[in-house]
Amino acid sequence: MGATRQGRAKPAPNARAQGERAPGAHARGAQSRRLRIIAGRWRGRRWQFPEGDIRPTSDRVRETLFNWLQGRIDGKRCLDLYAGSGALGLEALSRGAAHCSFVDSDARVLATLEATLREWGAAPGSATLEHGDAARFLERQPVPMDVVFLDPPFAAGQLAAVAALLEAHGWLAPGALVYVEHPRRAVPAGLPPNWQALRSGTAGAVGYDLYRRD
Repeated sequence: MGATRQGRAKPAPNARAQGERAPGAHARGAQSRRLRIIAGRWRGRRWQFPEGDIRPTSDRVRETLFNWLQGRIDGKRCLDLYAGSGALGLEALSRGAAHCSFVDSDARVLATLEATLREWGAAPGSATLEHGDAARFLERQPVPMDVVFLDPPFAAGQLAAVAALLEAHGWLAPGALVYVEHPRRAVPAGLPPNWQALRSGTAGAVGYDLYRRD
């Protein structure tokens, strides 16, 4: 079993868990909650993420992102800060990342990822599952990361604050790459000034960007 569970900090009061269904939201059908790994040693493997208000990164966007990251993932430490479906972190591990920390406030998400990693034979110590609020997680003793996947719930307005914590608390290695997902019509604002925009794209209602920390 390659994953270890840590950090069972409770989410901030009144904060909706990543996987908790928003009022009026409809559960996704089981088939629509199935995703597949695009490339790497787990290519073609499929898994199903829990019901709830989880917005997975689509196959199309993941393929574009990891084309951007080609040659920059192998042997790197990654952080999937709002893991949700786990698609970004799992894809990174499939493509040779040395380690990925998955952080989410929904215990169901982590249980699904734990089972998936076990089933797929993840290397010992290659993944850590962290249960808790993202901002509280970033208050811990930092481990500098080479690649960070930053895809907070769109309605929560957390992007700028969490980006500042990543930068200020020492979570980013020199030259780290940060992937940001956001509403298409809401250009990210308030990001650290030393984050240099490298690539950007759109797909449906989603915008996505890759930054390098200078």
